[in-house]
Amino acid sequence: MDFNITEEQKAFTDAVYKFAKNELYELTKQAERKGEFSFEAWKKMGDYGIMALPFPEQYGGHDAGVMTTLLAMEALAHGGCDAGTCLAWGAHTILCGVPIWQVGNEEQKKKYLPGIASGELIGGFGLTEPEAGSDAAGLKTTAVKKGDKYIVNGSKMFITNGPIGGVFVVTAITNKDAGHFGISAFIIERGFPGFSTGEDLDKLGNRSSTTCELIFEDCEVPAENLLGQEGFGFITVGKTTLEWERSCLLAAGVGGIEFGLDKTVQYAKERKQFGKPIARFQAVQNMLSEMKVSVDAAKMALYRVGWLKEQNLPAMLEASIAKLFISEVGLRASDLAVQVHGGYGYMKEYDVERGYRDSKLGTIGAGTSEVQRMIISKMLLNTKKKKGGK
Repeated sequence: MDFNITEEQKAFTDAVYKFAKNELYELTKQAERKGEFSFEAWKKMGDYGIMALPFPEQYGGHDAGVMTTLLAMEALAHGGCDAGTCLAWGAHTILCGVPIWQVGNEEQKKKYLPGIASGELIGGFGLTEPEAGSDAAGLKTTAVKKGDKYIVNGSKMFITNGPIGGVFVVTAITNKDAGHFGISAFIIERGFPGFSTGEDLDKLGNRSSTTCELIFEDCEVPAENLLGQEGFGFITVGKTTLEWERSCLLAAGVGGIEFGLDKTVQYAKERKQFGKPIARFQAVQNMLSEMKVSVDAAKMALYRVGWLKEQNLPAMLEASIAKLFISEVGLRASDLAVQVHGGYGYMKEYDVERGYRDSKLGTIGAGTSEVQRMIISKMLLNTKKKKGGK
């Protein structure tokens, strides 16, 4: 595996870091405090080309590749773009745009990807339901074909960009007797008859990202908006989306650890106790060291997934390992950052307070830590079984 970053990638990520620091930091900081989505920051990101990174040029993209895309996400968060805005970008580009690009037909790509690439058409992904989160195969939302339409009934919960999105990739059951192969995926527009959204959900962290329930009441979806083949929504769309999600979206977690470490090192050098900077106390040095180890180890886990994806190799096990590790060390690192800041770390004036709240979502969203351990153990045991020839 070659994790070397090219000079071109380094120059680009440096530019994205400066863009985030100079153009997005204050905007998204204020949006997070108000619990509002920043359309101004979103437009800046679209104009800069962030939304378009992974897509082919013929659809308005930049053909950037997985590694460059995840490096840009890492740089955005490292530069101070808040986690909620990064989450909104991920739901838009990775969870909505990538499945359409990877699985959709030519007409679907031409219709939706240019708007997604520019950021003018905000996207989202509907998988989780009120009673089906970790058990994605336990969906209850149904889609029944009637003539040239599918009639969709059900709801999706905790959907990022739900209140503001114009298009969503949504999973639904088309054959209740076929298990995983009975789940299909659809491209559903906000204006389709029978589609509505619930109230905005008030969250602990990631507060600049909008979240709500998607509601389908005899929602009429044109048959041509079936994404891929009927019955392959879980196998193709789900797998494709989750591997991309657990690479590019995890990059924001890594960047968030870096941002918190930078702030904490700076504070430790400036804050004085007992007549000297607290950075000179071994207890503080130990906490900073642990944060640095977390950053570097998280990067290696992240870059491995990115490299595998660029080689078109399976990455489900590696993605689950990265998801588990990065989310949990991120939670620990945010705790250390607050601890070093002491009482000030508990105040909203300091960025580490925001990071502490934001980091918890990493162990819950996109598959809980417990689900990641289950996936890892299952794949590990299956691998050993095959090697043993039994």
